[in-house]
Amino acid sequence: MIAEETSIEGCYIITPRIFKDERGYFIETFNNQTFFEKTGIATQFVQDNQSKSSVGVLRGLHFQQGGYAQAKLVRVIQGSVLDICVDLRPNSKTLGQYVSVVLSGDNFKQLYVPRGFAHGFVVLEDETIFSYKCDNFYNKNSEGGIIYNDPDIAIDWRIPEEKLILSDKDKHLPTLKEYLAK
Repeated sequence: MIAEETSIEGCYIITPRIFKDERGYFIETFNNQTFFEKTGIATQFVQDNQSKSSVGVLRGLHFQQGGYAQAKLVRVIQGSVLDICVDLRPNSKTLGQYVSVVLSGDNFKQLYVPRGFAHGFVVLEDETIFSYKCDNFYNKNSEGGIIYNDPDIAIDWRIPEEKLILSDKDKHLPTLKEYLAK
């Protein structure tokens, strides 16, 4: 496994070892001991989630707050996404900055999103299956979000805005400034 820290402290791109032969391939998608050795992060994942989406679906930018904050290890099983995480940590020197990475069923890359980050992705291929591990349980009353097109964050989603497919909830999230002012 290769763990590459991104430009934002605590956020890692994980590339597992792939063993290929004439039968196909084998990958170990997560090993807690190796993860700790490579990142120094001790984690215990307690919930796995999966979604299936079509091209243009944008999910995010979401997070859990307070005692239900979550770190996530995200990956794509089939298809591809542009995955985004935005630093929301109040005292961080990278507050409001984001990391983006293409995750696909072909490149096997994963993104570790620490607690204190908003997370989202836009689907680049039909029939994309997205999977993620969380280190804390979901709690509806603790969910939060930042609007996907916040002009101060200025995320390049790589898909024209008129072709994006969002939930009603995601269309009405606050900007980062509005969230921080609460």
